[in-house]
This record gives sequence, structure tokens and C-alpha cells, in this order.
Amino acid sequence: MNAVVFDYGAGNLHSLGRALATVGIDARIETDPAAAARGDELLVLPGVGAFGSAAARLRPGLAAVRASLAAGRPCLGVCLGLQLLFEASDEGPGEGLGVFAGRVTRLSARRVPHIGWTKVDGTSEMYFAHSFAARPADTSVVAAWSEHEGDRFPAIVRRGRIAAVQFHPEKSSADGLALLGRLAREVTS
Repeated sequence: MNAVVFDYGAGNLHSLGRALATVGIDARIETDPAAAARGDELLVLPGVGAFGSAAARLRPGLAAVRASLAAGRPCLGVCLGLQLLFEASDEGPGEGLGVFAGRVTRLSARRVPHIGWTKVDGTSEMYFAHSFAARPADTSVVAAWSEHEGDRFPAIVRRGRIAAVQFHPEKSSADGLALLGRLAREVTS
């Protein structure tokens, strides 16, 4: 399976690239959002970084990426990549892709950022590192929830050929890698 990883300048490209290779995905890096929108291979939106700067890097190709996803392009988002699939974020200015209706807001918890291993409904514990979480307008897109200090948030969102995780599967040991591979196979089949 082939994938293109959109590099918006702050993503966890090295560890995510290794994880993708481990689950049988040959990934190439693309810095141009319009070029990342072309093709039909799996589009991966990596984690790590801030919403505002990632949205600014995405802006020149925003319409093309939206059209590609609307046409059925498979996509996986990781951490910030999940957040970019929503409309906007309190973390910074700019538009998200708007694949999912809703906004990303700061976690409502005493300890922020939320860093560490946390239970994800329906799976084992996964490794999280985030201060913001998506708040979908339609909770039917949530495939699994997680919680940090009483703040319940989507750990996995999914609709059609698009899936995203708030945690870092590439840092979540064998269970995270297995989930990454399963989601990639599901959205590309």
C-alpha cells in the first residue's frame, strides 16, 4: 500500500514513517498541499505541532485537499491530523478541512497537556500528547472515546474512507501499530 504524508512543518514524520513501514505502507513525504491532494493513495495527516501554523501551511491547497477527500480519497489523521479534519480550533487561527463539523477546544482539565498512557474505549491504553481535543457536532463520527481528568473527548473519529486518532499509534507499542495498520486497511479497501 502507498501513502503520501503531508508535511506541514512540525509533524512527527520520522517515527510515523517508521510505523507506516512496519505495517506495510510505503510512504512518501509531500510539503506542497496541492500536490498532496493529487493522487488516490492514502493521505496521512501527521501529529505534533500547532493548529494555526499547520492550517497556514495547508491553506494554499485547502480547496484541493477538501475536494480530494470529498471524492473518496482515503485519509488517516494522527493527533493534530485529527484536529485538522475539523472546522476550526481555539488553539490558533485558520480553517481546518471541515470534513467533520465541530471545533477543537482546549482540554478542560487541571493538568494540560495530557501526556501519557490512557485507556481508549474498545481498545487498550494508547499514548497521548495533546492540549486540545475535537468537539464534534455529530457524535456519531466518534468510533472510540477517551477521558482525561473528567474531560471526555474523541479518541478515534471515522466516516467512510476517513479515520483519525487523537493519540499517537506510532508511540503506542504493538497495540498502536496494529490499530494503525487496521485503520489503513479499512479506509483503503
